[in-house]
Amino acid sequence: MNRDWVLFHLAEAADALRQAIEEIKESPDYGDPEFAVDMQHIYHHINTAWNSRNSEPSDVEPGSDALFTAWSKLPVDLEMMAL
Repeated sequence: MNRDWVLFHLAEAADALRQAIEEIKESPDYGDPEFAVDMQHIYHHINTAWNSRNSEPSDVEPGSDALFTAWSKLPVDLEMMAL
């Protein structure tokens, strides 16, 4: 696992989630459009952490549009269980 890369994206997701929570609490005008943008940002980082977890540092540093798109997608290899 590329721990530094995973930790970066999980920290980014946590920051974005905290910010979204604060905006929802504080802004009476916060609605679906803002929520959609915030959730896309949060999911991008969570999905990237999972989908690229085994990438080599040399693969993630320069990045590419194709990798960005692929890594941002919902995981297909992670079973989502209802709790």
